[in-house]
Formats: sequence, C-alpha cells, structure tokens
Amino acid sequence: MNWSVIIPVVTIIVLLMLNAPVWVALFGGMLPYFFFLGDGLPTQILIQRLVATTENASYLAIPFFVTAGAIMNHAGLSARLMDFAEALVGHLSGGLAHVNVLLSVLMGGCSGSAAADAAMECKILVPEMEKRGYDRDFSAAVTVASSLITPIIPPGMGLILYAFSANVSVGRMFAAGYLPGILCMVFFIVLVDRISKKRGYKPSRQRMAAPKEILRLGVHALWALLMPLGIIMALRFGYFTATEAGAIACVYSLFIGVFVYHEFKKEHIIPVIKESVLGTATVMVIMCAANCLSYFLSYENIPRAMTNLIVDAGLGRFGFLIIVNIFILILGMFVSNGMIPILATLLAPIAASLGIDPIQFGIIVVFNVTLGNMTPPFGLVLYQVAGLTDLSVPKLAKACMPFIVAMLLVLLIITFCEPLAVLLPNLIYG
Repeated sequence: MNWSVIIPVVTIIVLLMLNAPVWVALFGGMLPYFFFLGDGLPTQILIQRLVATTENASYLAIPFFVTAGAIMNHAGLSARLMDFAEALVGHLSGGLAHVNVLLSVLMGGCSGSAAADAAMECKILVPEMEKRGYDRDFSAAVTVASSLITPIIPPGMGLILYAFSANVSVGRMFAAGYLPGILCMVFFIVLVDRISKKRGYKPSRQRMAAPKEILRLGVHALWALLMPLGIIMALRFGYFTATEAGAIACVYSLFIGVFVYHEFKKEHIIPVIKESVLGTATVMVIMCAANCLSYFLSYENIPRAMTNLIVDAGLGRFGFLIIVNIFILILGMFVSNGMIPILATLLAPIAASLGIDPIQFGIIVVFNVTLGNMTPPFGLVLYQVAGLTDLSVPKLAKACMPFIVAMLLVLLIITFCEPLAVLLPNLIYG
C-alpha cells in the first residue's frame, strides 16, 4: 500500500468534505507529502511550484478578463441587452421568463460569471416577474438555470481555466462553448414555454416587436454583442494572444462604459478594482495549489497508472466518459467551483490516451462543473439565489429539477456526439 499517495489524497477529500476552500484542501493535502512522504523531495519544491504559476505570462489573461467583466457589469450593459431580449421573446407565453433566459445568453459574452448574472437578474427580473403573477420559486429557478449559461458562453472563466490547465487552445475552447450554451437556451425556452402555458403566465408584450424596433434595440446593444465575436475572430486569425485579447477586452469595455453608454463613472472605479482583485485572487490561489497537485501526480505517475488501469479494464472511450460524467456530477453536488484545474490535470491525459478530442473533453468537464452550481446540496448559485429571493434551498432545488434534467440532456449530446461538440472549433480553426 503506497501511503505516500493515499495520505495526501485522503487529506484533500477530508478537507473538501469539511467545506474548506478548494485551494486550502489542495495545499493542505500536499503538505504531508512534501514534508514527510515525498521520497526525499526538497521541501522548497512546494513553494517553487506555488510561485511558478504566477511567473507564467499567459495567466495574465485571467485578471484581464475578470476586470473586463467587472467593468461591463457597471457599464449600463444589462438594461440594453434586456430591452433587446424582450423585443425578441417577450411576446411568448411567460415572456419575462424567456427574457431571463435570453438575457443570460447575451450576458455570457460580456460578464462570464454565473454569480454576477444571477445577482443582476435577482435584482431586476425576479421582482418584476412576481409583480406579474409568476410564482417566486419558478422565477428563482429560471434565474439559477439561465445564469449557468453565462460561464459556458465565451469568454467564460471556466473555459480559460481549462485551456491553461490542460494546455489546449483558448480560442478553440471559446468556440466550443457556444453550442452547449445555445442548446441550453433552446431546451430552457421550450421548458419555460410548457410550464408557462400550464400555469397561465402571460407574455410581457402583446405581440412580437416590429423588425424596425428590433433593429433599433439591436443597434443600441451592438457594442456589447460584438465583444465575444471580436475576441473569437482575433484569436482565430492570430491578431492577439489570449492575454492580449483580455487586455483589449478591458479597454473596449471601458470605452463602451465611458464614451458610448456614458454610464461608467469615477465612483465605479473602486468597486471594479475590488471585484477584479478578489476574482483574480480566487482563481490564482486555486491555480497555484493545483500546480503543486500536478507535480505530485506526475512524480507519483498517477495519471499513467490510472490510464493503464482503465485500458486494462477495457472500458473504452464511452465507458470512460460515462464514469467521468457520473464522478464529476457527484463531486459537483459538494464542491462546484475551483475543480476545473484539478480535473484537467488528472483526467485530460487519460482522455487523450483514449483518443477523445481534448476540446470535447474540456467542454464536458466545464459543463459538468458549471451544472454543479445548481445541484443540491451545496450548489453555489442555488444558495446565492435562495438567499436573494428569500426562498428555502429545498424548495428552490425542487423547482430547479426540470432545468437540471434539461442540462443533463445537453450533457449527453456533447458527450456522445463528438462531431457536434467540436463542430464550431473545427469550422473556425480547421
């Protein structure tokens, strides 16, 4: 029995079950290995591995994109996107619920944060939905579910984290995020329409907006809508690296807020800096701790051993994907955020050895982890929205179940239909 492997892994699991932050669990699990169990490894390697992550210039993309999202949240963007969304879907049964879904899709290209999107819609849409006769639990459930589309649509932070952790193209990961995001939107719209007709929820407007009005509102929201497309195209044609694209997204967001929408004021600077620092710190401490874990896994040849075990078991690629989905779904019920670097480090080499497309596997991991934000008992966004809407978590979780089923159907599609999962990356990048 190899105690040098068992003790660190058990320590990590115990700390996670005690609801310790992910970086604390990872770093805590590595301490006994590097200090006592590491077969003569110098203890300073632990600190070297921590610091090495911060010395990688590619990771500058993380603070840049976090800052761009923070600026967008204060730039008057959401109101214009909401007007545009209502013009497109407000005439359907349960019009505001459809607006809720479509707004999250549009916000996905700007903020990239499920928590930020959920908070915004809880303040703006949920109270208005209640005024118009929607049940509070349904309104909150739509908000939870639709907000999970936001980090799947590029430039979602999960896509960036996986790309860096698994050493795959950021641009390809961005392109691959659109299909599952759009599929979720379609499934949610169908689901909302059926529930709304059953419960008698009314449209928010009498008829669909005239083409002239849609065009006018689309032009007002155009600056925001162009950002994700511009990032994808710039990465595709090699005009910018991911880091440079993040920096340009910051400048572009600031330009929109100050000179186009005229809503970004000097009093917003301090809140943006706070959001950026906290968001970047949260991500980077996980990345630093995950780098220590990566060294541990490589030194102990754990990925190779797991690969041999899976190959010898004759599971094949589909058997492996089924096990991975079940594993991450169960894991997501307890720890939803911060797991992407760990999963990429541990599972991506095995997936590659089985011939699974690295981009498809990346989307499967990111989608699974994102879904964990809605699944009980510890879904982050589930708890956030329950608190903001004054609902009990069990009641909200029950209302979310149809949306969880819809997302599981999307997960099955991207898992077992590889050509569809990598369609957009292959069309754009060849």
